[in-house]
Amino acid sequence: MKRISIAERPDWREKAAEFGFRFHTMYGEPYWCEDAYYQFSLAQIEQLEETTAELHQMCLQVVEKVVGSDALMEKFRIPKHTWEFVRNAWRTHQPSLYSRLDLAWDGNGQAKLLENNADTPTSLYEAAFFQWLWLEDQINAGRLPQQADQYNSIQEQLIARFDELRQQHGFGLLHMACCQDSEEDRGTVQYLQDCALEAGLPSEFLFMEEIGLGERGQFTDLQNQVISNLFKLYPWEFMLRETFSTKLQDAGVRWLEPAWKSIISNKALLPMLWEMFPDHPNLLPAWFAEDQHPPLDSYVIKPRFSREGANVQIVLNGEKIAAVDGPYGEEGSIIQQYHPLPKFGDSYMVIGSWLVNDKPCGIGLREDRELITQDLSRFYPHIILD
Repeated sequence: MKRISIAERPDWREKAAEFGFRFHTMYGEPYWCEDAYYQFSLAQIEQLEETTAELHQMCLQVVEKVVGSDALMEKFRIPKHTWEFVRNAWRTHQPSLYSRLDLAWDGNGQAKLLENNADTPTSLYEAAFFQWLWLEDQINAGRLPQQADQYNSIQEQLIARFDELRQQHGFGLLHMACCQDSEEDRGTVQYLQDCALEAGLPSEFLFMEEIGLGERGQFTDLQNQVISNLFKLYPWEFMLRETFSTKLQDAGVRWLEPAWKSIISNKALLPMLWEMFPDHPNLLPAWFAEDQHPPLDSYVIKPRFSREGANVQIVLNGEKIAAVDGPYGEEGSIIQQYHPLPKFGDSYMVIGSWLVNDKPCGIGLREDRELITQDLSRFYPHIILD
């Protein structure tokens, strides 16, 4: 794997505006970056694809085990009054849309799973659409070889999945929601609406804060229309703790993502994977912090519900070398063996490996000068070239 400098497209900001990519710069800092790209060989991409598929299937085996055990549902901090709701979503095979595995890999040896963003993954639009546009433009400008390719069928797979949800699962109008205070979340949902429309699946947008409760216990939109199918870019661990969580079981909504994703989007997944698949080459040793575990000199502490690196701490040779503040931690933490991220120049890189339904279909790369990847870490495009 190589990191290679390249001239930016002179008009990329205008293109971003044209295509609705409004969060390419956040808080005055660049988020989308194209002064360099990462180059993979086809063999490396094939290895990533196989690894992603295998890890995903292992995660599904964790769901099967957890839903069958009260003790494990407790261990995952799933509120007791929602256990049957979560279990029912799994046992009735409620369909999923997409997810992203975060992997540490420099192109040599085995990729290591850092975590699974199975419930509300972002960086989708830039991975699925904008980096593909970059590839086409740079080939046309002669800055990349004609035979350069990209591991990226994310958009095609999303459209195909929405078509399946419409035709095979009987989805009608799909309400799509996120919180009001995030331009990135709104952009992600807008992109997914475009993909649904391409598949012939109509959608209506509303903010999570605008969802109401009807007289018969059904969720409603601003026009008092009953919500039957809802994509929500909003974490299950929040929803399962809110006042209306007592209504989830009987509201008659089909959720994207389904409630069983609350199990594999939880950092408790990591020690469960290690227990079920010990010494697997793509896993890092991990344990629940409250349980007995071997002494470690270098490790990462992650709250079960942490997002965007919040409340994560890194200890190297017994000394804390990095930490991020945030609102998480009361739910308890897991401990994962420290594994250094690949470093290119002054930055560390993480691979986000995407799946639509259960199929690996592309990657997006994030860089950060800090050891802990956060929400403003920079996104870089990639190519395949042998």
